[in-house]
Amino acid sequence: MSKVVHEGWMVRYGRRKIGKSFLHMRYFVLETRLLAYYKTKPQGNAAPIKTLQIDGNFRVEDRGLKTHHGQMVYVLSVYNMKEKYDQITMAAFNIQDSLSWKEKIESVIDQHQEAQGGNRSKYNEFKSGTDSTGRTASDHESPFSAADDEEDSQPNLMRGTTMGNGPPESVVDWTKESESDLANPKYRRLLYCQNGLRIFEELLNVDLLPKGCSRAMKAVGVVEATCEEIFELVMSMDATRFEWDCSFQYGSLVEEVDGHTAILYHRLQLDWFPRFIWPRDLCYVRYWRRNDDGSYVVLFRSREHKNCGPLPGYVRAHIESGGFNISPLKPRNGRPRTQVQHLMQIDLKGWGVGFIASFQQHCLFQMLNSVAGLREYFSQTDERAAAPRIPVMVNMTSPSISSKKSQKQSHHRTPSLDQIRAANRNASMMDEYSDEDEDFQGTDQEVSSPGLDQDTIKTALEEEPLDQIDLSTFSGNLRRDENDNGRDCWTISDGKNFRLRGKNFCSDKTKVPAGKPLMDLVAVDWFKDTKRMDHVARRTGCAAQVATEKGLFSLVINLQVPGSTHYSMIFYFVMKKLIPGSLLQRFVDGDDEFRNSRMKLIPSVPKGSWIVRQSVGSSPCLLGKAVDCNYIRGPKYLEIDVDVGSSTVANGVMGLVIGVITTLVVDMAFVVQGNTPDELPEPLIGAARVCHIELSSAVVPKLESDTSTE
Repeated sequence: MSKVVHEGWMVRYGRRKIGKSFLHMRYFVLETRLLAYYKTKPQGNAAPIKTLQIDGNFRVEDRGLKTHHGQMVYVLSVYNMKEKYDQITMAAFNIQDSLSWKEKIESVIDQHQEAQGGNRSKYNEFKSGTDSTGRTASDHESPFSAADDEEDSQPNLMRGTTMGNGPPESVVDWTKESESDLANPKYRRLLYCQNGLRIFEELLNVDLLPKGCSRAMKAVGVVEATCEEIFELVMSMDATRFEWDCSFQYGSLVEEVDGHTAILYHRLQLDWFPRFIWPRDLCYVRYWRRNDDGSYVVLFRSREHKNCGPLPGYVRAHIESGGFNISPLKPRNGRPRTQVQHLMQIDLKGWGVGFIASFQQHCLFQMLNSVAGLREYFSQTDERAAAPRIPVMVNMTSPSISSKKSQKQSHHRTPSLDQIRAANRNASMMDEYSDEDEDFQGTDQEVSSPGLDQDTIKTALEEEPLDQIDLSTFSGNLRRDENDNGRDCWTISDGKNFRLRGKNFCSDKTKVPAGKPLMDLVAVDWFKDTKRMDHVARRTGCAAQVATEKGLFSLVINLQVPGSTHYSMIFYFVMKKLIPGSLLQRFVDGDDEFRNSRMKLIPSVPKGSWIVRQSVGSSPCLLGKAVDCNYIRGPKYLEIDVDVGSSTVANGVMGLVIGVITTLVVDMAFVVQGNTPDELPEPLIGAARVCHIELSSAVVPKLESDTSTE
């Protein structure tokens, strides 16, 4: 009987014949002779979806990094070298899991090769370690690896590039210094010790440098974290990057060349006379690899791309050479340590470089100080399991377009939720590649984080209802806008921006990124009146009444702000029906005491003044314990009227917020608090984002006489 060597939840990654990638959460089981995966954790004689009979002819290939709707996954391909189509492609949300599975599968293959008589010379070139060329097993490209990749890219960026083949010819690997360079004290000098970093400058004749280009400068520092943790932060371009890279403003993926090479767009945040000097942006190729000693190399070099032309109002800077070298050090006092080197040689272009000598050096120091930012990030937080992410460029302004319309619109407009879902339904009907009957490639919320409990992942991804709620029938007076720069509007906030109690919170007190919400946010109303507005769900034609007519259940949250003019912001969350026995059902049908002890609000101000962000904070708040809440149970809805003015503290904070509300972007997550193991992980009801709200846009509602409730 085969022995289980390794098992756990991983991702099935693939690409359909129509070119769209897909992800499936699957439970993988590795035995001494078999690799199989299931839709759920196998029990009894459950049949697997697919199996591979492992023997000495198999190989594990590292496909590198792939991006699916902004979610980054690390892909492995397990295949038979003799049988082209005998393969399984799997992926992990973090590189540690990917390396662990690769090691386990390779150990099983090694055992079979030894059992075949010890003659392994035929397969030595495929074995992890080094071959005659000095490359590792993951350095080789399989003869059929192009089957699941994109079409051929730019001619000077060959699509077959992998770790062992090295970076594209246009990218210089500055980490491979010759012995003569290292021995020559004139090659580089220590320029500064700043923020705990050693900053070196390359000593080259200025005449040898490209015109306007700075000397190469390198910052070296020690960070108390593992190489993998630092590498994943460096690769991401989501909101986490603002916490350690002060030169970062925005970044997105232009093109994925292969698992180790990508074209990126990047805006720099350089605080040097912004009124007089135009902001800078970059379009560059990024290449990465993992070395045998466990270190990581990330290399940058500027290049042009047809989908990433110059933008009005920006100067396109040029990276001559740059990147990170992340190397492990011996632990100290039980804590991991890593040396991080960040090199940059850049030409910032524009008139400021020529007329202000210190401009380029100041900006270069600002970029190199990201190493100090990494050190401080890991010294002040224990949240190290966040999945790396990078926004995907949906639409980029063409170099030939310079109209006023193109200047007003954002070049990374996000498609609406309805458009995404419609595309998903069409794609699932045309699915000819997948060996499963369910897949997901919708919103970012549908791709789970590695920190999530696996039962929650399975529920969120496998039990998605086949038919979706038609959101087009619901409306409110506050408009919805998916544009990041939208004003006086609302959108759905990514649940992963909030951390909730995980499955094991009762024992380890850990919180995990929120998963997919239980309910859909379908409409938002923004009202004002001379008196407080209660029981707004009774209003004819409102989203709650429309949901009732359709047989749907709705939760109405009415945030009431008192003053000389009373304001109310009403959120309408809708679902098909309450699940009997669920925590949400017990909350809806419970008494007021139970409701007051469970309804939780998690606020956040991603955009706004520092003092407002500090005043609002991001700590969870039990609404029923902080302010007065009135619960109105209707036949198919529950309305919660939250009187913010009933608390002196809350009223003071709200008074501060109302005064500057047009400058704020506010996120709110509504949660039913879980207290016992059977109530965990905590269910997220829904999350909303309101952007730059105008007080003048509020309308006076027409509230009808109160009706009886059940």
